[in-house]
Amino acid sequence: MLANKRCDTKPELRLRSELHRRGLRFRKDYRIDLGSVKPRPDVVFTRAKVVVFVDGCFWHSCPEHRGKTPRRNADYWGPKLAQNVERDRRHDDALRNAGWTVVRVWEHDSPTDAADLIGTVLGVAWSET
Repeated sequence: MLANKRCDTKPELRLRSELHRRGLRFRKDYRIDLGSVKPRPDVVFTRAKVVVFVDGCFWHSCPEHRGKTPRRNADYWGPKLAQNVERDRRHDDALRNAGWTVVRVWEHDSPTDAADLIGTVLGVAWSET
């Protein structure tokens, strides 16, 4: 698992590139200290208090790809993936309680659709040129 990147994955890079192309500026992999919970969202708009997580389908148990759970070493992977989902919910709750808006997109979502969603949350209207 050492080869699994924590940040700068291909889906993150595609989304950040699209957001940057649209003129949005943000912080990446920015740690937010909330007491015992210290989430590191993939994209953070600090002034607007909006955080974006780009969740991998495997690691965060995408409902669209639920059938992709490992058959080998299931005793390890089942609880591991369930812990990831539980941690995600804890981070979401802590961030919302601290006044942040949480946006989660899946790695299979198109970068343009994800950027449209983020723009809606931020209250940005883009005109296509």
